[in-house]
Parts: sequence; C-alpha cells; structure tokens
Amino acid sequence: MLAFIIRRVVQSLVVLLIVGLVAFSMFRFVGDPIDNLLGQERTLEDIERLRTQLGLDDPFLVQYWSFLSRAFQGDLGISYRQSRPVAEILLERAPATLELALVSGILAIGFGIILGIFTAIRRDGWAASAVMSVSLIGVSLPTFLIGILLIYVFAVELNWLPSFGRGEVVDLGGWSTGFLTASGLKALILPAITLGLYQMTLIMRLVRSEMLEVLRQDYIRFARARGLTEKAVNFRHALKNTLVPVITVTGLQLGSIIAFAIITETVFQWPGVGLLFINAIQFVDIPVMAAYLMLISVMFVGINLIVDLLYFAIDPRLRVDRSGSGGH
Repeated sequence: MLAFIIRRVVQSLVVLLIVGLVAFSMFRFVGDPIDNLLGQERTLEDIERLRTQLGLDDPFLVQYWSFLSRAFQGDLGISYRQSRPVAEILLERAPATLELALVSGILAIGFGIILGIFTAIRRDGWAASAVMSVSLIGVSLPTFLIGILLIYVFAVELNWLPSFGRGEVVDLGGWSTGFLTASGLKALILPAITLGLYQMTLIMRLVRSEMLEVLRQDYIRFARARGLTEKAVNFRHALKNTLVPVITVTGLQLGSIIAFAIITETVFQWPGVGLLFINAIQFVDIPVMAAYLMLISVMFVGINLIVDLLYFAIDPRLRVDRSGSGGH
C-alpha cells in the first residue's frame, strides 16, 4: 500500500511539472504585458526598465524555475494589471468559485446517482424513458447555451431569479459567503444548475449503465432465487457493486466542475477565479494566468490521487492483484 501511494504521489508531481511547463510556455504567445502596463507616451527606457523589473528578459527556463520556486513558498507573483499579490487576489475570488462548485457537485452527484438508480430499476417505465430523453439536453447543449436559456426563462420572462452577480455576501473572517443571505442563495441557483447539469447527466448515465450490468450478474440471480426482496437485491447487493467504478468518473467530474466554471462564471458574471482568468487573458496578466492554471492542475491531480487511493481501498481485487504480483 505504501509503495502504491509513493508511486502515485511521484506521478502526480511529474504531471504537475509538465502541465506547469506547457502552460507557462503557452503564455509567451498570448501577448506582451508591457503594452498594457505602460501608456502611449512610454519611452524605450521605460520599456527596458519594466522588462528588467518583471524578469521578462531572463531565459524562459529561468522564468519558469523562478515561478515554481516562489510558488512553493506561497508567492505567486504580482499581478501586472492590479499590482497586487496574485495569492491575495485568488484568496478573494476563491470563496465564490468553491461555493459554486460545491453546490454544483452536490446537485450533480446526488441527482445523478438517484436518477441513475431509478432509470435502471424502472428501465421499462415511461418515467425512466422521460428522464433519459430529457437528459439528452444536458449532454447535447453547450454549457453557455444552457445558462443563457435559464437566464431567459427564469430571470427575463419569469423574473424569479437574478441573471448575474453573487448577491449579498457575509464576511466570516476572510471568507465571504452567500449561503447566509436570501439574495446570495437566489443568485447561486441558476449558475449551479448550469454548471452541474452536464456532470449530472454523465453520472446518471454511468450509474444506470453499471447497475444494469450488475443486475445481469449470476450472484444477483442467486440472491433473487434465495427469496430476497427486490429492495434488498437492488440496494444491498447491486448498488454497492455499481458504485465502485462510478467513484473514478465521479471524482474526475468534480475536477471538471472547477474547470468548466470559467464558462459559467463568464455567462453569469460570477466573481470567481474563472472570471478572473478570462480578464487576465484580456490584459495579458501572465502571473494570474500561470497561478490559475497551476491551481487547477493541483486540484485535478489531487482529486485524481484521492480517487485512486479510494478505489484501491474499496476494491479488494486491486489489493489481491498487487499482492499476487509482488510475490512473483
């Protein structure tokens, strides 16, 4: 078990270094930040002085190593646009994105598993067929179009929910939350549904497919032959074996929710790190862009590592295979 953990951690670190290197190299082709930092009356001396001050004259690998070494110390650099520490800016924006991702993840996992079980057990009923038909919307339509449709229906036509912004927030010692205000909760509904709908349909279809496969197994037929009730067969035997492979995909979908938040935050003008990244691209704010992509990479790799360890702990076949291979 220890060797498995060490191997996964080393692989995760290598992935982070490679992703960081690729992302940092891409930013060299985005544009020149000097154009946005200095006015029209700049001189060549001003340009050279600012380039030296920002370290833009250094070789690429030197810039990347300097960024990594500072990042490990918690220093993500200074924003070219705001002239403030990037870490401070990310901490201000993180609560909005994390709360949106949390609510979206709960909706996606909760409704995805429940509807997946329902459509598998009642696969011949009209309600299951209706759910599967409606789920095609979540898979087929792009996220931004779903958001625009929800805004048109619930904000423009019905005027029930706000179309943009986060509403009122409460500051809890450095953490701003919208969970404690009515306007904050109302502002969260549409973006959370928009962000979680695609993941919910994927999880639902995966649970349905896996459960239908499990229900065809011989031990399920044997359980029914023993006289167990359908409830006991479906939830005590079938569901437990269904959720094992679902864990991997569900964990990755949680990472996708953070990544896809860029689109949702742009549509709803949600003041999170995704919208911050879009604005950073427009102003060629390289420290913010690099810090954001490294943050997303760390979250993706961290979630993937946790999922691998959970999968290893839950599925006894993996432990048997590894113990058996270690004996040869």
